[in-house]
Amino acid sequence: MIEALAINNEQLGYLYSILGAAFMISYLPSGWLADRMAPRILISISLLGTGLLAMWYATLPSFHHLLLIFCGFGVTTGLTFWAALLKRVKLLASKKEQGRFFGVLDGGRGLIEALLATVAISLFAHLTQDRGQTLGEGFQQVIHLYAYTCLALGVVLGLLRDPRQADAEKVEEKTASKGNLLRDLKQLASLPELWLITAIVFCGYHFFWATYSFSAYLEQGNLGLTATMAGVITTIKLWMRPIGGIGGGWLGDRFSNLRVLTWALVLAGVGMLGLITLPMLRIVPLVIVLVVFIGLMTYAIRGLYWAVLDQCPIPERITGLAIGIISVVGYSPDVLLPLINGWITQAVPGMLGYQIYFTYVLVMGSLGVVAALALKKRIAKRIRA
Repeated sequence: MIEALAINNEQLGYLYSILGAAFMISYLPSGWLADRMAPRILISISLLGTGLLAMWYATLPSFHHLLLIFCGFGVTTGLTFWAALLKRVKLLASKKEQGRFFGVLDGGRGLIEALLATVAISLFAHLTQDRGQTLGEGFQQVIHLYAYTCLALGVVLGLLRDPRQADAEKVEEKTASKGNLLRDLKQLASLPELWLITAIVFCGYHFFWATYSFSAYLEQGNLGLTATMAGVITTIKLWMRPIGGIGGGWLGDRFSNLRVLTWALVLAGVGMLGLITLPMLRIVPLVIVLVVFIGLMTYAIRGLYWAVLDQCPIPERITGLAIGIISVVGYSPDVLLPLINGWITQAVPGMLGYQIYFTYVLVMGSLGVVAALALKKRIAKRIRA
């Protein structure tokens, strides 16, 4: 991206930051929309809009145009997509199936991501190494791959029919459309469990964001892997998403979503500590294993923290709004971490910069463990009462 778009690390951080800012602005109205409109329509609009923006992105425009494109990505994948998707899954699953449903959701998304990434890295390697194309030309073709996929899925989804709604669900939507937004926000803000879940999402999301830096991290200093090899390793990590998401969800339903989530946070922290210390010992194979292991734990975390929402006393009619509130705060690392990562790696080049960045992530992830334990204690107290 940096070479093809002629930008530097700091500018890349600004692009991801404006994407995250658009997410944050979109999340709350996304929840409001999800309580009032059919998910199929919202998600179809998202796919078509994202695909069209990607076609513009593939022209490798100037940095100022890239800011507009990434802001647009934030709207098309936040406002009309996010809460509608999560609310639909939550309502589909029974109380005993929340873990596996959200696990299959995240694992399934990960499976598609891994398939596309495998095709993309193969296409990129073929074009740049076998066909002699530049990195920019190969990058353009990868963007086209994703753009056409989004457009095709958007058209297909737009042509489908909505399933017949149950009477109870129709009543919920009708009630939500007549609800008072300020009263509903006040009701949700008064729930301590909601804010603890928000803290868990916020801290756990730091681990997920750290995985975006693994490719560049593997190319640094004592590790010295090539860009293609680093891409292959991070693509293998993506294949952990269906395993982590589905496996974590199944374990959560079997033992306790919150218990498994807590252990996944702890183990991700242990893996991150290894990435900070092991490069000094030059144990490259173990570092590669840890990259894949952290991916596995991270995807288990993503597959579980929305399943925990069912343990929070939230009325179904404002579930979308609750998801919006949690997402605004919980996914704020989308804004913060690109800037932090860009500033640190620009000011402290090489391996040391990534070690400092991962140390910050480790501290925040540890706070997520504290929030999970506090939530467990509060739920147990409510059950006893």
